[in-house]
Amino acid sequence: MKISGRVQGVFFRDTAKKRADELGLKGFIRNESGGMVYAEIEGGESAIGEFVKWCRRGSASAKVEKVEVKDGDFGNFSDFSVL
Repeated sequence: MKISGRVQGVFFRDTAKKRADELGLKGFIRNESGGMVYAEIEGGESAIGEFVKWCRRGSASAKVEKVEVKDGDFGNFSDFSVL
């Protein structure tokens, strides 16, 4: 998943980790060049849907402009990490 807008330097990743942990999701989230955030997540379909909805809003200081979701292979993650 790629999230663009004002999503770096606004606690987006830390807040996303908290939400992912609440939903029981596994994976990671990291900053990318160009000001985007990239995440790979695994979990139940409804939990992933809730996480994507949260990403469209973002943290209190974020201004999300676009969320791109793409299915991929499983990474067999053991937890959700901020990279």
